[in-house]
Amino acid sequence: MNSEEILRRVATPLGAPAYAPAVARFTDREYLNVVYRTDPEALRAVVPEPLEFDEPLVRFEIMNMGEVTSFGPYVEAGQAIPVRFGEERGEYLHAMYLNNFPATAAGREASAYPKVMGEPALEVENSALVGTLDYGSQRVATATMGYKWFPMDLAAAEAEITVPTFMLKLVPGYDHRPRIAELVRTRITDITVKQAFTGPARLQLFEHALAPLADLPVREVVSASHIITDLTLSGVEPVHDYLAERKQS
Repeated sequence: MNSEEILRRVATPLGAPAYAPAVARFTDREYLNVVYRTDPEALRAVVPEPLEFDEPLVRFEIMNMGEVTSFGPYVEAGQAIPVRFGEERGEYLHAMYLNNFPATAAGREASAYPKVMGEPALEVENSALVGTLDYGSQRVATATMGYKWFPMDLAAAEAEITVPTFMLKLVPGYDHRPRIAELVRTRITDITVKQAFTGPARLQLFEHALAPLADLPVREVVSASHIITDLTLSGVEPVHDYLAERKQS
């Protein structure tokens, strides 16, 4: 295999890559979002500069991917933090847990999503929408919401999940120091909101050394939403280079 053939590949193993060279289209992507208030000191310990936050809020999300090009159905959970980058407001993706390895690998390698393996689930039980996240055999999060209690404005639902998203892209070098260290930005633009609801919600987070969601403790549930969409994820662009910043200092 010559160098030109190598450069046409996107992932290894070359004979059976970890993920397909395809743009993923999400059909019937179902969100359970619970926005909660946490401790400001806890947020300061994890939000990377130059991002800043005004209120100590976190959005816990569980997403049931009904159908995804090249990946098939899977479930994902995580925490996103409302932040500012200069004058632009968006969210910083803090952690994501998936039950699909190709989607995990593609999210980390081809983009900058902070994905690791986990066992999230989203289902309806006795008129409640129930989202759970297990890490191994241990429960680390349980979210519940009244199932389709109140219709939500579709434009407001779209605005909730299409804010700019910021992530850290960290690629280690062979000396275990960062070879790439960037803050990147993306935003969902190709989206159709099919249904959206709000209602009463609760969220419990449990301590775990390797899935430390509870390091951002729940002090007050602020809002909740249940949103069903079709969408395509946009690409990412770097907005801050930490290695270049260090060279200039």
